[in-house]
Amino acid sequence: MKNEHTSNGIGWALGLLIFAIGVMNLLWVHPVPTSICILISLVYFPPIASLLKQKIGLSIPLPVKIILAIVIIWFTLGVSDLGDMIDDL
Repeated sequence: MKNEHTSNGIGWALGLLIFAIGVMNLLWVHPVPTSICILISLVYFPPIASLLKQKIGLSIPLPVKIILAIVIIWFTLGVSDLGDMIDDL
């Protein structure tokens, strides 16, 4: 039971982080990265993840979600225009 709470907490935290990256992309860069980030962030939220598991049978393991979040953050801060915008602040 404790593992499930930890997984839910990590899912909410990563989902909100990636959703925030999407909103920052919308405000400062371009709508295309926004749509991608927001769609990916939906996979992290526990209610939507359980809905995907029930309806489609798709379940993404927590380590894969963590690696995907690291790649998104790395790409956002290192390669995209958003990283340059943050550096200029």
